[in-house]
Amino acid sequence: MEKERVSYFWKRTERGGKVKRIIIILLSTGMMLLLAGLMVYFIIKHDTLRWGIAAGGIVLSTLPLGLLFLKHNRINTPSIIGWYIFVICSICLGSIAGFYGRFSWWDTSVHFYKGIFTACIGVTLYKILVPEAARRGMSRLIPALFALGLAITGSVLWEMYEFLGDVIASHTMQRGGNTDTMVDLLAGFFGGVLIAIYTGFRKQNV
Repeated sequence: MEKERVSYFWKRTERGGKVKRIIIILLSTGMMLLLAGLMVYFIIKHDTLRWGIAAGGIVLSTLPLGLLFLKHNRINTPSIIGWYIFVICSICLGSIAGFYGRFSWWDTSVHFYKGIFTACIGVTLYKILVPEAARRGMSRLIPALFALGLAITGSVLWEMYEFLGDVIASHTMQRGGNTDTMVDLLAGFFGGVLIAIYTGFRKQNV
């Protein structure tokens, strides 16, 4: 009976892994083709800023492909899809389509989503890195703080990226200066807090 249960578990895992690989390949390929098309279009239009952004989006779209080289990819499917949603909202809609300039709330919303997303990745990494036996005796605060810490780190790294982008090329990513930076950091922080609170209450199931 135990052997049958183990066999069933591994079959489900393998099936889920195949589906996950297909999702990664399809979404990465689709995003890269879309952004490559936009890059060519903006090169023809001599729009240096936006073809550079599209090129950066292509790089971001390839990152999940690295998961295909892992023997056991334990990053869940919603997290993988969440990454592409972030690329679409920040790169395609925010920077290329101009949503950051047209809608004052767009930038803050994307940073809030990023805080939620990176905190969820933190929960996933906690489950991967900490053995189940060790998790049973841990305080609820540990996974919650880990998720929040990753959300804050992600927000800081993104602001560094925006700052360097302004210094090197665009001069448009931090038009609000210090106020824009702090609002973005707070949005990412509160997104992380939301998941940290949820994780704390759901710790017994994490």
